[in-house]
Amino acid sequence: MYFKKLIPFQFSGKRLCAAIVLIMAYGLWSMVATSCNSDYTPKPRGYFKIPFPEKEYQLFNQPGYPYAFEYPVYAKVVKDSSFFGEATENPWWINIEFPQFGGRVYVSYKEIGENKFDKLINDAFTMTNKHTLKAYSIDDSLITTPNNVHGVFFKVGGNVATANQFFLTDSTQHFLRGALYFDATPNEDSLGIVNRFLIEDVKHMINTFKWK
Repeated sequence: MYFKKLIPFQFSGKRLCAAIVLIMAYGLWSMVATSCNSDYTPKPRGYFKIPFPEKEYQLFNQPGYPYAFEYPVYAKVVKDSSFFGEATENPWWINIEFPQFGGRVYVSYKEIGENKFDKLINDAFTMTNKHTLKAYSIDDSLITTPNNVHGVFFKVGGNVATANQFFLTDSTQHFLRGALYFDATPNEDSLGIVNRFLIEDVKHMINTFKWK
C-alpha cells in the first residue's frame, strides 16, 4: 500500500494574521449568540448609602441679633455679608451650613417699617413661584408656633434648586425668609433622602424660633 508523506501545514505571515482574525471573529460571534439566549434583568438605579448623624441641637442666640433658634450640632452658622455680589440690607443675614451634606439654609432678615409688610409677603410668594417651569407642584402650609411666630412653609415638587422654603414674621416688626439649597445639580430622587433628613432640622429650627 502506498502512503503519501504528510507535510506539516505552515502559515505564511499574511495567512497567520487572517487566521487570528477569523478565530477572534468566531469567538466574538459565539459570545453574542450566547448572550442573546440568556436572560437579562435590568438593575434598578442605586445611590450611595449616606450615614446620618444622631439628631442633637444647640442654641443660636448671638448678641445683637433680633432672633434666636436651635440648630443641629453637625451644622454651623456663618454670617452672610453679600447677596448676589452686593452688601446685605442689614448685618443679620446668615447661612446655616451642613458641610457633610453639601447643603445650606440661606436666611435673610428684613425689618417691617423700612419694608412694607404686603410687599415682603408678595416677594416671598414670587420667589417661590419662580420654580414653576421645573416644578410639578407647589404646596404651601401655614406656620403657627407657641412663640408667636407665624408664616408659610413651601414644599416644591420637581428637580428644582430649592424644594423647601419658608418665611416667618410677627407681622409688625420682623420678617425672615429661609430656603434650603444643595451644592449639586437638582435631582429630586438622589437628593430625596438627604432632603427629608435636613427638613426635620429646618422644622425644628422653625418650632424653636423666637423674636427678641
